[in-house]
Amino acid sequence: MTQPFALDPGFCRDCLTGQPDGRRRCRACGSPRLVYHPELYDLTIAHIDCDAFYASVEKRDNPELADKPVIIGGGKRGVVSTACYIARISGVRSAMPMFKALEACPDAVVIPPNMEKYATVGRQVRTLFQELTPLVQPLSIDEAFLDLSGTERLHHDPPARILARLVRRVESEIGITLSVGLSYCKFLAKVASDLQKPRGFSVIGREEAVAFLAPRPVTTIWGVGKAFAATLEADGIRTIGQLQTMAESDLMRRYGTMGQRLFRLARGIDDRTVHPNEPAKSVSAETTFFEDIARYEDLVPVLRRLSEKVSSRLKKQQVAGETVVLKLKTADFRSRTRNRRLEDPTQLADRIFRTGLSLLERETDGTKFRLIGIGVTDLTDPDRADPPDLVDRQAGRRAAAEAAMDKLRDKFGKASVETGYTFGARKP
Repeated sequence: MTQPFALDPGFCRDCLTGQPDGRRRCRACGSPRLVYHPELYDLTIAHIDCDAFYASVEKRDNPELADKPVIIGGGKRGVVSTACYIARISGVRSAMPMFKALEACPDAVVIPPNMEKYATVGRQVRTLFQELTPLVQPLSIDEAFLDLSGTERLHHDPPARILARLVRRVESEIGITLSVGLSYCKFLAKVASDLQKPRGFSVIGREEAVAFLAPRPVTTIWGVGKAFAATLEADGIRTIGQLQTMAESDLMRRYGTMGQRLFRLARGIDDRTVHPNEPAKSVSAETTFFEDIARYEDLVPVLRRLSEKVSSRLKKQQVAGETVVLKLKTADFRSRTRNRRLEDPTQLADRIFRTGLSLLERETDGTKFRLIGIGVTDLTDPDRADPPDLVDRQAGRRAAAEAAMDKLRDKFGKASVETGYTFGARKP
């Protein structure tokens, strides 16, 4: 890339002053937060992640929490949604059972999640992203990919400096911090953003990609979780460097299409583009119980409420799902996932619930469950959803009743009408 103006080899992330190569502190403000890289001004793909997002928002809104360990989660029976970095020093991690988190960090301040507030802040951050480029692909409420190709003329700066300005603006205007990963592809941008959290700004270029990846564990590659990592380890493969020595045909013979992914990402090859409006892959809802539940009749009303939540979200997002997925977690934290593909896609709580019930019946064998969830995947256009059922003649009446309930709830609130499944039933 030919730059339209002269640039120093690096710059200060605090004041953005250009830096001659080799300086350890900013020549203008004295900050040590300098960034240098041979490809610094040639890279355009970024992954941005808000640092300990939920906890950061709570600390912003309550300065008394600034120096305290904070855990966002749902009581002793729940799990950790987010932990601030002070709590993480004690070993607290996201998705950790709350009782274990409190054993690790007994002095932590526990705050129930306020998703409405977090969503508002997430939208504010995303708006600032979109002021830089239309190519913003959100991954969740607090992270996104950005493609800054061709933005130099508009912003009169290369992407690296544009991103540094963005970080400063988010900190000053919104009051939370970000970590940035900058590279030439999505995979390495995501890897880079995790390198120096919090307030990180890491760069991985093309020339160093293979050498950078070689010593890292195979779990660095997307899609390699604990189970697959164990499979690879059984085959003697622990590092990405080992994958780099293997032929693509051999990896595909052993691991199918995943073998091709291993071959390509191990070499830093990732040609996926940033899609600004990539649709969600699933819609789901789940809840953790205050006490473990084993009885089928106690699980039924909970499943119904969750099915109604999923249905409401599908209708709001104007999508339908073709596969219903039931999720259960046992008292000893083992997960069970069961799914069933429908003949036609659905938005209806009735169909989601009845399908979930048939899956649940097989699992209620006396096992105690601490969590239940229901959702749909294989999302599609709602125009094909829920055609008349020629076998179940009552399905049409139930669909009409559901439409009437939707209207009442829209007008008078979600609690204005309930089905016989949920009326009077205890809430988890």
